Amino acid sequence: MEWENHTILVEFFLKGLSGHPRLELLFFVLIFIMYVVILLGNGTLILISILDPHLHTPMYFFLGNLSFLDICYTTTSIPSMLVSFLSERKTISLSGCAVQMFLGLAMGTTECVLLGMMAFDHYVAICNPLRYPIIMSKDAYVSMAAGSWIIGAVNSAVQTVFVVQLHFCRNNIINHFTCEILAVMKLACADISGNEFILLVTTTLFLLTPLLLIIVSYTLIILSIFKISSSEGRSKPSSTCSARLTVVITFCGTIFLMYMKPKSQETLNSDDLDATDKLIFIFYRVMTPTMNPFIYSLRNKDVKEAVKHLLRRKNFNK
Repeated sequence: MEWENHTILVEFFLKGLSGHPRLELLFFVLIFIMYVVILLGNGTLILISILDPHLHTPMYFFLGNLSFLDICYTTTSIPSMLVSFLSERKTISLSGCAVQMFLGLAMGTTECVLLGMMAFDHYVAICNPLRYPIIMSKDAYVSMAAGSWIIGAVNSAVQTVFVVQLHFCRNNIINHFTCEILAVMKLACADISGNEFILLVTTTLFLLTPLLLIIVSYTLIILSIFKISSSEGRSKPSSTCSARLTVVITFCGTIFLMYMKPKSQETLNSDDLDATDKLIFIFYRVMTPTMNPFIYSLRNKDVKEAVKHLLRRKNFNK
């Protein structure tokens, strides 16, 4: 049978930084530190957004979702990466690879859509403050957040099913840190143009559409800020906009570079491209979740006040 002749793989070898032990050790230390920051920073944001009644607003509901998403997003890949850096055996089963691929793509898609929802929330808060309680009612913002998670899960399920149905030959070396979908597709001994087309369509839909919503929202916000007469009145919205745009540019921009660049079989086999993809992967999978707690907490007066209030209450209880 054709399946028996071609699909013989039961596990994959994750090449990562194999052959560069010093780099592996350096990356282990750096990524481990960033992972601890991700867990502590995003965990703190989730905790205070739940415990402090003053933060029970749409904005902090979205922030809590983003923090939880970043923890899940990084946990699907970083622990296995860290183990791989220190282990001589860098293999993963076919089923484990499929699960890792599904979770990573689901979380990435969800974050793109969620950032678009957060931009819309920010636009309504600044440009239509009187209508904000009506537009961003509890039913509305809960549905928006839930929709982001559902879109991410459905998109990832479709992509993963199409990839695992490909025929894989004897080459089981994934030239990446994890089972990233493009790296796995390269190993197929079949035409993957259909998979690439589906990936292009879904990436366009779930990356460019939120990105367009973000651009339109922040353009309207900036125009609204310029209408504010006092410099003090302009400073806080401007600071918030710059912080959020930093997140969007770093996250969506790097994913855009990864998935929207032209591809061909010759390009897919390029070592230079593989190295670039690894750096891009590290940037959007590790760097952005590390930045989020600092951008949304250290620059946010409400969050800092909530942390101080919780610490004072804890000390008082003692």
